[in-house]
Amino acid sequence: MNTYGSIGVYSPLRKCMKKTVLLRGKTSLVGPSNVDFPSGDPGMYQLDITLRRGQNLAARDRGGTSDPYVKFKLGGKEVFRSKTIHKNLNPVWEEKTCILIENPREPLYIKVFDYDFGLQDDFIGSAFLNLASLELNRQTDVTLSLKDPHYPDHDLGNILLSVLLAPREEQREVTMLMRKSWKRSSKFQTQSLRLSDLHRKSQLWRGIVSITLIEGRELKAMDANGLSDPYVKFRLGHQKYKSKIMPKTLNPQWREQFDFHLYEERGGIIDITVWDKDAGKKDDFIGRCQVDLSTLSKEQTHKLEMLLEEGEGCLVLLVTLTASAAVTISDLSVNSLEDPKEREEILKRYSLMRMFHNMKDVGFLQVKVIRAEALMAADVTGKSDPFCVVELNNDRLLTHTVYKNLNPEWNKIFTFNIKDIHSVLEVTVYDEDRDRSADFLGKVAIPLLSIQNGEQKAYVLKNKQLTGPTKGVIYLEIDVIFNAVKASIRTLMPKEQKYIEEENRLSKQLLLRNFIRMKRCVMVLINAAYYVNSCFDWDSPPRSLAAFLLFLFVVWNFELYMVPLALLLLLAWNYFLIISGKDNRQHDTVVEDMLEDEEEEDDRDDKMALQ
Repeated sequence: MNTYGSIGVYSPLRKCMKKTVLLRGKTSLVGPSNVDFPSGDPGMYQLDITLRRGQNLAARDRGGTSDPYVKFKLGGKEVFRSKTIHKNLNPVWEEKTCILIENPREPLYIKVFDYDFGLQDDFIGSAFLNLASLELNRQTDVTLSLKDPHYPDHDLGNILLSVLLAPREEQREVTMLMRKSWKRSSKFQTQSLRLSDLHRKSQLWRGIVSITLIEGRELKAMDANGLSDPYVKFRLGHQKYKSKIMPKTLNPQWREQFDFHLYEERGGIIDITVWDKDAGKKDDFIGRCQVDLSTLSKEQTHKLEMLLEEGEGCLVLLVTLTASAAVTISDLSVNSLEDPKEREEILKRYSLMRMFHNMKDVGFLQVKVIRAEALMAADVTGKSDPFCVVELNNDRLLTHTVYKNLNPEWNKIFTFNIKDIHSVLEVTVYDEDRDRSADFLGKVAIPLLSIQNGEQKAYVLKNKQLTGPTKGVIYLEIDVIFNAVKASIRTLMPKEQKYIEEENRLSKQLLLRNFIRMKRCVMVLINAAYYVNSCFDWDSPPRSLAAFLLFLFVVWNFELYMVPLALLLLLAWNYFLIISGKDNRQHDTVVEDMLEDEEEEDDRDDKMALQ
């Protein structure tokens, strides 16, 4: 079925970069309606749109082409922006998006622009789609003719879409939350609620994309010195991330980790661009690439080497898709070890009979994150929004967030393939914060060889350095199955490099400790020099005479193997300092402890200021 959408003039609307919105507004019905929507509260509708392609678009560049991209707007809010297709008047997008709508009588506006780097983008044309004319629960192909209100007679090309409008049943608490938001909104504000805010409270997003930017290889030189100052930009919908700048290198090492929320069940496309930083002028474009998340399996870490298009070199990434709590646990991962048939297959896979099959697959790890109790309150309300990160080497999976709770229950099962039996399982609990990075609540590190299978144990959460406890415990149930022969052979090989590295923070305590050590070494050398000089000056004749006789004895009897015996002099000297009461190292330790307490107080003050 091919339906031509209604065409209308689209006045300039306020720009609001939000990917998905909930809308409630009063609009007049445009065109005939095929569906009788309830007049009171229409409820929630889901609009699935596939942006297919453009046909015979207007040229806006000097070369007779355009760099088109498409915006969808609903109720004055931008709900979707496509990727840019360069130098093409018949672009093919094949991009999918999902929009939640409360009032289907609100028309969907489509605007097409020509992308101009560093300049204002050129307007190509616009159209609107009357949602009320769509038949519910039926896929419809739509062709929209683009128009310019200033030149209504010009043919600006067509946009082809596939749309599906269906009613969506949501939880009552989500509806109540939405209604309360309307009551709190000002009459001067647009009556809309960001779905991202709603997602944070009702877990409506479909998953989390965890990305680790590891390195770049053989990037293109953009500066006169034959090097570049590269940085990377990531975009998933309207979620963006910019990496740090690595100066003067073609093989940068970033080692940065960040997360995106995944709102589309079928995945999405991450647009990645690499730039060279130039001071005082616009940055140079190095290259681009894309990651299609729909081709990646969930609950698994993928190492990707992405070749850069329109440039040189490649980027190395780790990408992990973790489904959210909107999907049931059984849909995410089945407890393999509780199924006798699957357990038997796993035991057979790692039996001694298959010791030489796939040497890199050493074993199987199943982690059940059950719950946590008595967590630290990280918010000013006296609560926390905890979620859990489970890491084994470079594999990193996340649980969903339990909001406003100090005793969260996750009940989620993770499985890992073991590559090294000497690896350490790390489970970290964070507090999710809306506008800044997550707060650390606690961490446990469990060597795989110390795990007792099938036992539910309570682990006390510790600080980041694992040197002392913090507040709270976490309950885990862990099972490890491995092949002893493969594990022994793997022990002789180099340890797997961990790509996710936390940046070291400047520590007053560490700085003071290093300063005291350096001061002590310098003072030892200075005192030794004064002592030797006093012997040559005969300040104390008996001491100088004893030193002279000792010098003659050592020179006469010295052998090369006696060099290590000089360490005994250091031991004797330290013993003399302790006996005489001149050892000041204890005082230095007290100063370090005082500074450490001061540093912790500063951290707490900073956190309270941010809250």
